[in-house]
Amino acid sequence: MNKPCIFCEISAGRMDADIVYSDDDIVAFKDIHPRAPVHLLVIPREHIPSHQDMLESHSTLFGRMHWVAKQLAEEYGVAESGYRTIFNCGRDGGQEVWHIHLHLLGGRPLAWPP
Repeated sequence: MNKPCIFCEISAGRMDADIVYSDDDIVAFKDIHPRAPVHLLVIPREHIPSHQDMLESHSTLFGRMHWVAKQLAEEYGVAESGYRTIFNCGRDGGQEVWHIHLHLLGGRPLAWPP
C-alpha cells in the first residue's frame, strides 16, 4: 500500500501544519526545515506530483500559486528587500515531496547558485 501524500494530508486538514493561507484551491504553510527566515510552501489542493505533470488546464492554478506567494511576501515583509520562488522538479532538481509545491524564501540575502 502506498503511503498517503503528506501535502494532501495537510491540505485536507488531517495533518498539522502552520498554515498561513488557505482557500478552495491553495494552501500555504511554513516549511518545517526552513532555509531562510521566511520559508513558506504554497501548494495546490489538487494532487499534482511534479512540475512535469502540469497540464495546460493547470495554468490558472499555477498563476494563482504565484499570486498567493506575492501576497505572502508582502504580508511577511520581504517584498521590498527581495525574495525567491522555487519549484523543484524531480530528484536531480531537489524535489523531496511528490506533490508540486512552490517555495517562497526571503528575509536574508540569497546567493546564486543556491
